[in-house]
Amino acid sequence: MSIFQFNKELEYLDLSYNCLRNISCYSLLALKHLDLSFNDFNNIPICQEFGSMSQLEFLGLSGTQIRKSDLQTVAHLSLSTIFLGLKHLSYYEEGSLPLLNTERLHIVLPENADYRFILHNGIHTSKTLEMTNINMDQFTSQESQKNPLLESPTGSKTSHLLLRNVDVPWQEFFQILQFIWHSSIQQLQIQNLTIGAQSEFKFKPFNYSNTLMKALKVEHVTVKIYSFPQDIIYLFLTHMDIENLTISGAGMPHIIFPNYPTKFQHLNFANNSLTDELFVNTLQLPHLKTFVLQRNKLEILSTVSSFATKTSLVYLDLSQNLLQYADGKDCYWPETLTTLNLSSNKFIDSVFKCVPKSIQVLDLHNNDIRTIPREIADLKALRELNIASNSLTDLPGCDNFQRLSVLNIEMNSIISPSLDFFQTCQEVQSLKAGGNPFRCTCDLRNFINLGKKSQGLMIGWPDAYTCEYPLELKGIPLENVDLPEISCNTPLLIAVILIVGLIWTVVIAVLCIRFDLPWYLRMIAQWTQTQYRVRNVPLEELKRTIQFHAFISYSEGDSLWVKNELIPNLEKEDTSILICLHERHFIPGKSVVENIINCIEKSYKSIFILSPNFVQSEWCHYELYFAHHKLFHEGSNNLILILLEPIPQYSIPTRYHKLKALMAQRTYLEWPKEKNKHGLFWANLRAAININLSESGKMNKSQTMSELLKES
Repeated sequence: MSIFQFNKELEYLDLSYNCLRNISCYSLLALKHLDLSFNDFNNIPICQEFGSMSQLEFLGLSGTQIRKSDLQTVAHLSLSTIFLGLKHLSYYEEGSLPLLNTERLHIVLPENADYRFILHNGIHTSKTLEMTNINMDQFTSQESQKNPLLESPTGSKTSHLLLRNVDVPWQEFFQILQFIWHSSIQQLQIQNLTIGAQSEFKFKPFNYSNTLMKALKVEHVTVKIYSFPQDIIYLFLTHMDIENLTISGAGMPHIIFPNYPTKFQHLNFANNSLTDELFVNTLQLPHLKTFVLQRNKLEILSTVSSFATKTSLVYLDLSQNLLQYADGKDCYWPETLTTLNLSSNKFIDSVFKCVPKSIQVLDLHNNDIRTIPREIADLKALRELNIASNSLTDLPGCDNFQRLSVLNIEMNSIISPSLDFFQTCQEVQSLKAGGNPFRCTCDLRNFINLGKKSQGLMIGWPDAYTCEYPLELKGIPLENVDLPEISCNTPLLIAVILIVGLIWTVVIAVLCIRFDLPWYLRMIAQWTQTQYRVRNVPLEELKRTIQFHAFISYSEGDSLWVKNELIPNLEKEDTSILICLHERHFIPGKSVVENIINCIEKSYKSIFILSPNFVQSEWCHYELYFAHHKLFHEGSNNLILILLEPIPQYSIPTRYHKLKALMAQRTYLEWPKEKNKHGLFWANLRAAININLSESGKMNKSQTMSELLKES
């Protein structure tokens, strides 16, 4: 240990499982854990410096020889644990171990070491004693040797004794139990017990008097005796009549109890081969509170319940058996029973008919339950229900479990929980429902919202909760699935559609009133009718030419100016310019709209006389509309606007937005008030409409015919 002499702050040092033979000691005052076990020391390596390690809590030692003088140095130290890991043991000086001052003493013996003196001294050393590898086959025939186990263990300290890996003949095991029985030991635990073979099985009377023993726990038992009186062994153990008896992993096919009332309060016969034959005879266990029969071969639940009525059972574990409830027989349980474990059996839905009404904790996981019957008796005391790993398709309602606060229903076949669960299970504070094949549709919306707002209610959220259906959402965590209320609430969706429809109706109505939409609809209808009529006219009638230089659109209020000023100045005596007027060229019998369209199409230009009177004329706006349509439809620049009198923008109705647009976008001719400017005005206007009518007619004829043929 000289290598650590400068590590003054060292607290943990483990040198176990080496080949150390000698050590150089230095005082490591801060050391709390020192392990020198399983080395090759001849004597226990305790130096004088160890005596000054006041902080030491754990001390591991080893040595071939154990003497009082070696342990005297640390006798004054108050240690939590002393561990003796011995590779070999050739000598033990009796009375050495009681010199130690420790709460817990753990000794690992080498094979075939004489454990008897160490066990005798060990129970006089610490409150907790643990011994591993008790194998003393060769000492059984040496009866002449002094046997400390035959002495009375007066003054012992140990209350809890743990023996591991015990391989002794029955007589040796019997002797160990008799020695311990009269000591201070209250709890005896034996793990990995092997009863060795011998030529003859001898059974001596056991003295059950004067004991402090409260609990005996024997786990993982192997019996190498091919033939032995089992009933005697079973009665030997049950006659101990202590509070707590555990015999697990022993392969027992049966167990016998005395024919008088016993004091047993806790029995554990897990991992054996017990059958229903156990309950054929009356078991007098009036004080029994806990009974564990896990991993046996029990089959009929009603048979098991028949014995329980004569007990004070509070906890019963029947898990991992072959139990069923299919015979329809009544089950009788004590009113004291509050916890029942029926997991990993063969139960179906009918098992709920055999559940005690007083039950508070019920475990039914890993069975074949498909539904929870509604007609079962009310389990008003039930607080915890584990029904995981079954075949349930829905979360159970809580009408029969009004106090249920903990529910485990994971690993079932639940697609979407019903509304009944959310309405009746208001008291549930812990829900474990992961691992189910959830269908992420509107039916699951309430369940998803519960998970998002649960704040610890749903155990395993969100990792254990994923979508299985539909396929496009498979594997998606439920917390990432968005199901808006409006898409899942049909009445709300209908209400929203109606409200939106009403709003649109109001908006359209307001727009119609604001922009006089009916007026435009009427014009479009009349235009469509006219176009339909044109399409049905024979092609010979459509072979027409442009006949006029201009079509004049004006209001009756401006007719005097048109007749006295416009016509005389445009239509000279040479008839070089032809003007189309509605009073001269509208064909009787045709509709007004049809005549307007006909005149516009036969005229090279369309002249509109703009004035406040024009704004008030509906027919003028028809003419302007169709002329504007031709402008965009044919791409021709056929509009001429003459502003006879100023028109304030506010005086133009909203429905005539095309007039506003044209006045804003196009250049118009303004009628001058000064007479000296009239000549220039007429010259400009004549130049704008003057064209060789015959050539233009041919050109426009071919264009018009082509378009009409396409339309036809």
